Amino acid sequence: MDFKYYMQRALAAPEEGDKIEYFNLKARVSGNVLVNAQRTIPTPVYVYEADITKFYNEYQKLKEECGYPLSFNTLMMRLLVEGLKVAPRLNAHLEYNHTASCGRLIVKKHIDVAMPIFMDGGITFPVKVRAIEDKSLKEIADQIADIMRRMDKTDVDGLLFDLIQQRMIGFMLKGKVVSTFAQIASGFVGKYSVTSAADIFKKRVKDPESLSMYDFNEGTVCFTNTGTLCRELYGHISYGPLLYPQVFMLGISNIKEVDYPFRNEKGEVDIGTKKMLPITLAFDHRLGGFGDVIPLVKKFEEVFANPEVIHEW
Repeated sequence: MDFKYYMQRALAAPEEGDKIEYFNLKARVSGNVLVNAQRTIPTPVYVYEADITKFYNEYQKLKEECGYPLSFNTLMMRLLVEGLKVAPRLNAHLEYNHTASCGRLIVKKHIDVAMPIFMDGGITFPVKVRAIEDKSLKEIADQIADIMRRMDKTDVDGLLFDLIQQRMIGFMLKGKVVSTFAQIASGFVGKYSVTSAADIFKKRVKDPESLSMYDFNEGTVCFTNTGTLCRELYGHISYGPLLYPQVFMLGISNIKEVDYPFRNEKGEVDIGTKKMLPITLAFDHRLGGFGDVIPLVKKFEEVFANPEVIHEW
């Protein structure tokens, strides 16, 4: 065993024939956001299995009657709005000073839902569905459809450059000068580079209907559906890092049918089928605990038990 081989093993370096993929621009941006989230936010996660049998049946009726394309995602996003109205501290941004152990909670006026969408290369990035606190189901569905239409007209890399510049300025204003310059330098020079300085500052022709940097900035709350990734996979999110400065994330998985025993009108044991939806609730523990989440869960249960209300949405 020579010294070079010894050092390669010590560093867990790639061997000959291994395929190496360096982070591209999208992966660098999303990776930075997620790592900062895990470093700074103490995140408990609660998963509960919601019986949505009646709720889903009512959704199917509404979908046939409403006269516009209505997805289950859109309906759950509207349900999230109802939950946040009774649990407003979850629709907030939290600023915290680790050195002084002090901070402040900013309860937001508008509900801006960060909805992850898929980009080239399998990277997901959140896009905001803005100010939906007073919008109807149809208005939310139309807004999401418009976002997806505008996404096709958007120069995503150019938009991410603008977003990076904004965040780098924000980091430096917070005193993170060394790490900021290290990130900038590694983006331009060496094997981890993703662009050139000219690309950062070059003038870009933007489609007037494209998404803006504001559409990619942090929302007030995050909503994600892992069920859209693989319809055949059943499970739930066991952990979801919050995107700073958000304090709450709601995630849903695939609906699953579960058989259960019950007594029928004759008093005999029979077998029925329920539709169950795993719902994941992740929140910033610095809020004070699970007490802030309980009103939202109770609101969900109320709607699941009396789903006729969705026709008024």
